This record gives sequence, structure tokens and C-alpha cells, in this order.
Amino acid sequence: MAKKTHNVPEYGTVVRKGIQYYRTRITDADGKRVDLYALTREELYQKEQEARALVEDAIFRRMNPTVAEYCEKWLLMQSATVSSATLKGYSSRIKNYIVKPLGHMYLSDVTSDDIKLALIPASQKSASLYATVNMLMKCIFYSAERSKLIDYNPSENISAKGGTPAKDKEALTDEQVDKLLDAIRGLRPYDFIMIGLYSGLRREEILGLQWDCVYLDVPTPYISVRRAWRSDHNRPVVDTKLKTPAARRDIPIPKCLVECLRATKAKTNSIYVISDSNGQPLSNAQFQRLWKYVTVRSTKERTYYKYVNGQSIRYTVTPTLGGSQKNNPGIVYSLDFDVTPHQLRHTYITNLIYAGVDPKTVQYLAGHENSKTTMDIYAKVKYNKPEELLSVVNSAFKQ
Repeated sequence: MAKKTHNVPEYGTVVRKGIQYYRTRITDADGKRVDLYALTREELYQKEQEARALVEDAIFRRMNPTVAEYCEKWLLMQSATVSSATLKGYSSRIKNYIVKPLGHMYLSDVTSDDIKLALIPASQKSASLYATVNMLMKCIFYSAERSKLIDYNPSENISAKGGTPAKDKEALTDEQVDKLLDAIRGLRPYDFIMIGLYSGLRREEILGLQWDCVYLDVPTPYISVRRAWRSDHNRPVVDTKLKTPAARRDIPIPKCLVECLRATKAKTNSIYVISDSNGQPLSNAQFQRLWKYVTVRSTKERTYYKYVNGQSIRYTVTPTLGGSQKNNPGIVYSLDFDVTPHQLRHTYITNLIYAGVDPKTVQYLAGHENSKTTMDIYAKVKYNKPEELLSVVNSAFKQ
């Protein structure tokens, strides 16, 4: 059977640099007119067919993107409204928990069951991570629905509850505070820890604090929170963009912190209260090294790897309280409890509540935008100890 041939159109011609070409025009996926040239009608016909196939494919993919393609577009749209740090966090969560299980699928093919299965890995992590992934999933599919790329949002009725609830961080006791300060006295984290314990500033507020907002020589010494620190690809950025409007506050500070800051100010040329050796704000990596001064003094179990006969061998070591680090005898294991930067702030808030400070004042000093945040902490601290409630109960049930 003879091979079927196509009727090649009679294309127009044009002369370019003394050479005659056949020419035609097509409309591309963006609606623009594009010229195609060839030396023969057969070659131009082939080019035209290939170009039209590419246009059809581009239009189809635009109207039927995969989950991975639309996630990339959604992140680009968010870049105009969220910080680079937030965008980086979104990108990581989307890559690991949305694109990895669903990225190859067309948006229009994704069902509620697909999403439920995709959320299983996130549900095995913390509740906060699960909530973030769930939120991103719903935002992405809701955006696609509004853009008429899908007829319905398959994530609409997916439960936001899941993951392992994070264990509440306990405030440090007075004894633990004394141990912590004794362990790092004279070391680099000392000022950071003092500010956290006695002013309740967030990590980003401490790292962004400049001396022009520290008032030590006034009748009532105070810190004015006006700047915040963030990390952009490990580059420190300090600006006036605070976490919430409520974060802008003036905090009276106790004598112990006044004396600490006065001593530090006398021996620094930096405009930052916490700075690197060049007087600049710390990068994220520099802060992690700063906090190592605390963690290396903990008795928490450690895991190490070393090579023996070409094989990586894992072994654990549990430091003894009061003992010294083998390779650095100057480091004494003096902390038999864990401590995080946020725990310093939590300790400050807890101590205010124990001192009888009313919730609205605590809310202001902590810089909480929502009173519910303050009241949740207040209720846990004030009402979860029987000894705090005994007199109240006895008074309510007098015989």
C-alpha cells in the first residue's frame, strides 16, 4: 500500500540577505504571531507541524499543570507577599510532603484519597509540621480552583488535626537558672541568656537589638523593641519589621540585667548588643555556634560516628554530671537539663505570672498579639499545681 502524502501548502516567499526563503506564520501559546522560515516548502511544512504540536502541548500543560508545576507557580506568586525566610520554609515543606508524593500527577486528577495518603508522612511528625503541610495543601488547591484549573478542591474537607502534639516546654526553675548562668558566665552566650531571662525578648528581637534602644541611664531602665533579626541564606538581615504590631513595646528591666548590659556596653564598639567579632549581627550559623556553648555542657546523651576498618561505627556517650569533656577539660558537664533559646522567654513569662502580674500586663510585656496565647500560658502555669489551688478549693467548700 502506497504511503499517504500530505498536500504541501503554497507558502509565500521572502528574500533575506540575498537568499529566498519560504515563510509562514503561526500563533504561539501566548497569542503572539511567530514567523517560520525554510529553504523548501517541504521543510517549512515540517517545521510548521512541529511548532503547532509544541503550541498545543504548551496550551494543554498550561490548562492542565502537574502538581509540581503548579506548586512552583504558587510559590512564585507568594514571593511577593511573604518574607524570604517564610518562603524558604514553605518551599521545603512543599517539596518533601506535597511534590514528592503528588508532583507527577495532574492537578485535575488528584482526589481526596490521594491527599490523605500524601499526608501520612507528615502525620507521623509533629502536630505543627502537619498543620503547616495541611495549610499549604489547602492553599495550593484552593488557588488552583479559583484559577479554574480544577472543578473542585479535593483538600477542602481534610482534617487539620494530625501529627504528634509537641511536648510543652517547662520554664526553668530558679535552681536551673542559677546553674545555667554559672555554667556560661564569662562566655559568649551570657548576654543573650540574660536578656532572654530578664526581658523575655524573642530570639530575633535579641539578635536585632541595638544600643540606641537600650536605656540604662534613666530613672526606669528599659529596652525598646523596634527591630528584629532574620536569616536570609545565612546572611543576617535586621530591620523594623517585627513579628506583629504587639511586638513593638518598651520593657522595664531589672537591676541584674542593667548591670550586665552596662558592663557589655563599656567594652564594645558595635551598635549591636549581640554581635560577631566585627561588630556585625550574627548569621544563623554563628548563632548556632554561640548556642553550642550551652549544649556542650549538658549531660544529654550524645551519638557519635567513627570509622573502624573502613566502616562507620555508631556509638553513644552519656556524660557524667560534674565530669569534663575528654578533649577539652575546660568544659564541665554542669547542666542536667535541656534548655532552648525560647525557654528563656517562657521562663520570663512564667515568673511574671508567679509574681502575680495581671494577664493584660503579661500580654504587653511578652508582645503577644493574641490574648489567648497569654491566657493559655497563664492557665497552665497558674492552675496546674494543686498547692496553688488548695486555698481556693478549701474556701469554696467550707463546712
